[in-house]
Amino acid sequence: MKGYIQVYTGNGKGKTTASLGLALRAAGAGLKVYIAQFLKNGEYSEIKALSRFENITIEQFGMGKFVRGNPSEEEMAAGRAGYLKLCEVLMAGKHDLVIAEEGNVAVMCRILSEKEILDLMDLKPEHVELVITGRGATAAIMEKADLVTEMMEIKHYYKNGVTARVGIEK
Repeated sequence: MKGYIQVYTGNGKGKTTASLGLALRAAGAGLKVYIAQFLKNGEYSEIKALSRFENITIEQFGMGKFVRGNPSEEEMAAGRAGYLKLCEVLMAGKHDLVIAEEGNVAVMCRILSEKEILDLMDLKPEHVELVITGRGATAAIMEKADLVTEMMEIKHYYKNGVTARVGIEK
């Protein structure tokens, strides 16, 4: 089966949810899945759920906080570790679905470069499906992808003071 490159971007809710839904579908079909979460660090509900699948590996490469201004050395090191791990996973070609969650945000925050994401896309073996999520996908990343979905916020309860809820947003 040929693998494609998918990008889920935009300012609306649902980018991570869409990629995790795809991971769940792939796992159910017996495919091997690798998920790298950039910027995140912590016990999110999806990690608890996905860890129950022996054919899904999920790793976090972040400090678990918003990057404001220039990233710290620790944030840069975590992002670099995630990037190198993704390169290793793609070159090994043992996974059917590889997800770079918040990869676009890592570029926006200057933890990764646009060129690094484009290079990841070049590393993708023919049979591997690569998904890159996060708001702010660059024009070059979207151009190189085979499928781009933009989540557009129309209305969000966050603006009415609703914070992230366990099991729904985190």
